[in-house]
Amino acid sequence: MIEIRQITALETHPIRQEVLRKGKPPESCQFDGDDFPTTVHLGLYHNQELAGIVTLLENSHPDFFTAKQFQLRGMAVLEQCQNGGFGALLLKAAEDFAWGQDANRIWFNARVTAVGFYEKAGYKKNGPPFEISNVGPHYLMYKDMSGL
Repeated sequence: MIEIRQITALETHPIRQEVLRKGKPPESCQFDGDDFPTTVHLGLYHNQELAGIVTLLENSHPDFFTAKQFQLRGMAVLEQCQNGGFGALLLKAAEDFAWGQDANRIWFNARVTAVGFYEKAGYKKNGPPFEISNVGPHYLMYKDMSGL
């Protein structure tokens, strides 16, 4: 059984640690904006166990001029649960939330290894790859509500 529901920032930390911040200190799992009132954290539960997470915060990127934007951050699925469609379900839930808040665009910094996953979901790259210190190469990616 799969369920996606809102969770706290603190509940995202174990999966952020295991998937996104392996080998880094626990405090690296606290992201800027986690506690903003407009930030939402979603958790995907598989058989009542947290298996995936995603964070959405209302945040505009300086390269984009659309009115209302949400930034997707910290999307992760436990390794043993990957390639089972959980990432697509989480992404769809995040989109449904953002579009329901009248967002015009969702954007994020995607790890190079995840670009194909996001392109399959209709996201586009904006510009060349860039390096995020201590994390690795990324692309700025986005999707507009009007592109649905």
